[in-house]
Amino acid sequence: MDVGIGLPNAIPGLDGRRLVDWAQSAEGRGFSTLGTIDRLVYPNYESLVALATAAAVTERVRLMTDILISPLRNNTPLLAKQAASVDNISGGRLVLGLAVGVRDDDYKASGIDFAARGRILDEQLAEMKRLWSGEPVDGLGGVGPEPAREGGPEIMVGGGVKAAYRRAAQYGTGWTMGGGTPDQLREGRQALDAAWAEHGRSGSPRASALTYFSLGPNAEENARSYIHNYYGAMGEDTASMIAESVATDEDTVAGYAQAFEDAGADEVVFFPCSTDVEQVELLAGALGNRLSY
Repeated sequence: MDVGIGLPNAIPGLDGRRLVDWAQSAEGRGFSTLGTIDRLVYPNYESLVALATAAAVTERVRLMTDILISPLRNNTPLLAKQAASVDNISGGRLVLGLAVGVRDDDYKASGIDFAARGRILDEQLAEMKRLWSGEPVDGLGGVGPEPAREGGPEIMVGGGVKAAYRRAAQYGTGWTMGGGTPDQLREGRQALDAAWAEHGRSGSPRASALTYFSLGPNAEENARSYIHNYYGAMGEDTASMIAESVATDEDTVAGYAQAFEDAGADEVVFFPCSTDVEQVELLAGALGNRLSY
């Protein structure tokens, strides 16, 4: 199983220049993927911009939006162009994780119908695939640049409903679980495999899991502070439940990695609760020989 690490792009107070140090440190320590979390009405750094920054200072590590709320980007040719640009700049390392999101404030700020987000995502997936194949926009011309990979960036679809697994099988290489337990990952993996077979796809789809970690001094305090800030709008009980699930010691990190692997994950991406780049070293130490140097 691959093990990735999230960029701290959604942690309030981040000095954006720290993304460079974080990305270089993560690649040097052998993490498989650098991930980003997406919001609009929140003081996070925009996901594709953050990954373009990481692309410029790394050579090997995958760059994953985990996930990007793509219906907020309702100019699909522009979104396709942005994704193709990052994919081209990085030499084909972009993994475009896409989902609809659950917060209606992001949609209100964008003037987009929250109830239509599923339909919008379906339309975007189909259109981006056409654009990346070189099809012109309404006869006006292509959007370019060409993605580094034929057919466009790798797509992973997030979400826990039947439509998410159907989208993953129809357009993607797999599915990503944006938080949850190993048992939920196992159930999602089964639903993904069923959708994959139903669509006549060959091979095996990828399944990825997102989880949180916070290590070192003040680990629990940092976890509570960030998780309640980010998830507070979902209610105190929900935020507290997520905060309590954060891996705050080495044994829990190692245990989570093993549990997700046993549940059928092809990759787990650990997202930080602190902007301190030392978190990269601490996570690498907890994971030991799971990382490829």
